[in-house]
Amino acid sequence: MKAIPTVMLLLALACCSVAAEPSDAEQGFASLFDGHSFNGWKVGKNPDTFQIRDGMIVVNGPVAHLFYVGDVNGHTFKNFHFKADVMTFPQANSGLYFHTKFQEEGWPKHGYEAQVNNSHKDWRRTGSLYGVEDVSDAPAKDNAWFTEEIIVQGKHIVIKVDGKTVVDYTEPEDATGDRRLSQGTFALQGHDPASTVHFKNLRVKVLPD
Repeated sequence: MKAIPTVMLLLALACCSVAAEPSDAEQGFASLFDGHSFNGWKVGKNPDTFQIRDGMIVVNGPVAHLFYVGDVNGHTFKNFHFKADVMTFPQANSGLYFHTKFQEEGWPKHGYEAQVNNSHKDWRRTGSLYGVEDVSDAPAKDNAWFTEEIIVQGKHIVIKVDGKTVVDYTEPEDATGDRRLSQGTFALQGHDPASTVHFKNLRVKVLPD
C-alpha cells in the first residue's frame, strides 16, 4: 500500500480540526442544561411536570415552572442572547421566562415571557412577548423542532423563531412594576396537563452592558 505523503496527512488533519469547531454563530454560548440531569435547575410545586428523556426536558403536567439557578453568570442575566430548541405537540402551551426569579408556585410575577404555542386555544402564538407584543400567526409547526431566540440589550427585546424576527420591542423608559426589564434568570413553563413540549440545547451568551 502506498504511503500517504506527510503534507497531505497534515492537510487532512487540519480540515477535520476546522470542521469539528463550533460555528461562528454558536461561539461564546454557554450551555444551561447538561442533557441528563436537572443540575442547575429548580422547580417548586408540581416537580413531576418536568422529566428528562433522551437529552431533552419533557414538559407535561400541572402548572409548574423550572428555573435556572446554576453557575453560568451566577444565574443572573441582564443583557444576553438566549437560544432553545423546542418541539410543541398539538394543543400545547408553554413559555420561556426571562429576567425572572424563583418562586415556589403560580405564574412568575417578575420579568417577561416569550410564548411557546403553535396550536393551543390561546391565540398568542410562539414568539409573542406575552401580553405586550403578541403574534397571532404561528411561525413554527407542531411535531417539528424549531429554535427560539431571545435577545435583550438595554431596553430592547428581540425574539426570533428559526432565525426570523417575530418581535422587536423597546420598553418605555417609564415602565414600572414587576413586568419589566431589570435582570434575572430563565424559566421553562409547564402550562397544563394537556400540553406537551420538549426543550433541548438551552444556551446563552452574555452580552456587554
